[in-house]
Amino acid sequence: MTTSAVAPGWTGEASAHAGISVRCQNVVHIYTTVAGHDVVALRGVNLDIAPGEQVALLGPSGSGKSTLLGLFGGLQRASAGQVIVDGVDVSRIPEAELTRLRAGKVASLLQGARRNLLTYATAAGNVSFARRAMPAAEVRRLPSPRQLLEMLGLGELTDTPVNAMSGGEQQRVALAVTVSSGAGLLLADEPTSQLGHTDRDTMVDLIQRVNAELGTTVVIVTHDPDIAARIPRRVTIRNGRIGSEGVHGRDYAVIDQDGAVHLPEDWIQDYPPGSLVEFEETEDGFFVRRVDHAPGNPR
Repeated sequence: MTTSAVAPGWTGEASAHAGISVRCQNVVHIYTTVAGHDVVALRGVNLDIAPGEQVALLGPSGSGKSTLLGLFGGLQRASAGQVIVDGVDVSRIPEAELTRLRAGKVASLLQGARRNLLTYATAAGNVSFARRAMPAAEVRRLPSPRQLLEMLGLGELTDTPVNAMSGGEQQRVALAVTVSSGAGLLLADEPTSQLGHTDRDTMVDLIQRVNAELGTTVVIVTHDPDIAARIPRRVTIRNGRIGSEGVHGRDYAVIDQDGAVHLPEDWIQDYPPGSLVEFEETEDGFFVRRVDHAPGNPR
């Protein structure tokens, strides 16, 4: 990617992080409950996210979307399959290399603004603190805390202590702090869940500004279809699998590598589990219809 896709101020190695890719290949994740039971959270997920894309992972609680986000950030390791971030399988690299990846190329915005901030410090102070472990030479290639906040439209909060900010302001500053290292991948877990409608919309605007001005690849987890509708690409997770995809307002079924078809959400009422369907090829593609009984076995 050329530096023209990056806002002024992001130079050198920092700009090279802009817009990194993510690929999942047959990803399975199993975790053990406190009671000792194994739970399959992800079941053979295949997904490609291009550099600079915006993707929303949509689905009910327990569907596996937050687990998938954690695998992208190296917070968990897949039980099987590959999770490839910027060409590196994060499920297989040593812990030290994974730590460097999380500190530089991947930025994770946790649920709840205060989990991402020093509440007694100013916005600028939080940005400076977030960069404390970075090499001095790399920090010098980044915009100053004041410049970064101004670039993201938060200049009026530069010298404001977090404790004096509203909840929406805290969340927006938390986002700026999260991307302050020049990371190429932003992972945001329910970034609007505790916000009112106005602050929610403003937060989405800022996420899209980060994508447009910094070139950052964005993946957010949400259960809110209104938020997902504002993201160009929406991936619905159901029962640990890719259920369907939405692109620019249209929903599509997803065909897995084994040929299984995952229907869009609004089809499921008409095609419940166990339904028999018939595919007929037409000039325009395929036609699908439900069969009330199996041929040769009338009800």
